[in-house]
Parts: sequence; C-alpha cells; structure tokens
Amino acid sequence: MNKSLKFSRELEYIKSDRIKHACEVMIELLPDYFFEIPASSTGKYHPEYALGEGGLLRHTKAAVRIAYELLNDPCIGDKYNQDEKDLMIMAIILHDGLKSGVNHEKYTRFDHPILMANFALEHQKEAGLNEEDALFIS
Repeated sequence: MNKSLKFSRELEYIKSDRIKHACEVMIELLPDYFFEIPASSTGKYHPEYALGEGGLLRHTKAAVRIAYELLNDPCIGDKYNQDEKDLMIMAIILHDGLKSGVNHEKYTRFDHPILMANFALEHQKEAGLNEEDALFIS
C-alpha cells in the first residue's frame, strides 16, 4: 500500500519539498491499521462520518483541511512563517498515527499523542528532519 497517496491532497498544502518529503516518509512508517479503523474505538467521541472503516483517515483529513483554512486566514496564519505552517500540517496528518498503539490494540491508547511525538523524534533522521523541526511537530 502506498500510504502517502491517501494524503495526496493534504501533502499539496505543504510548500516545502523537504518537509513534504519528511511527511511522506513518516506516513509510510505508520501502521496499516491507521488507514482502516474508525476514529473512535467505541463510537462515542467522533461524528458519524469518522466512524466505520477508514473513519480515522477521514477524521484526519478533515482536521488537516480545517487547519489549512485557519492557517490561510491572515488573522491566524500571518503569525507563522511558511515552514511553521508546513510543520503544523505535517503534525496534524500524523497526530493520530498511533492511536491504537504501535501494535494495533482494541481501544484507543490514552497516551497516543505521546507515542506519536516519540515516533516523530525517533524517525527524524530517517525522514530528513532536523532536531528543531522534529521537536516542533512533536
């Protein structure tokens, strides 16, 4: 499975080729289950469109689109340089990447944001990120 293709539109929001490449590398490292499971393991905490097969992917794509729109609003976006905006988009693409743990567990891991932050730091060199950028997204 070419996992990056699932985010082809969202990757176009990233202007820096370096950051886009790093994001593609990290997407490819995500566990397969990320692309298959619902956004909520119990169905209680997400809207209907994010439930069922592929719900977590749909939830993530929606979150990225909202961030993209907000970052293009001068009231918000003008506070950040382009690399910061690109890294924020990358962070949102990856934010639930380990939602059910490194190995797929039945329920959402309460510490999944920490797992994903550590994942980004562990794979920064492989993705071509410098330490400052890896800390920013984590």
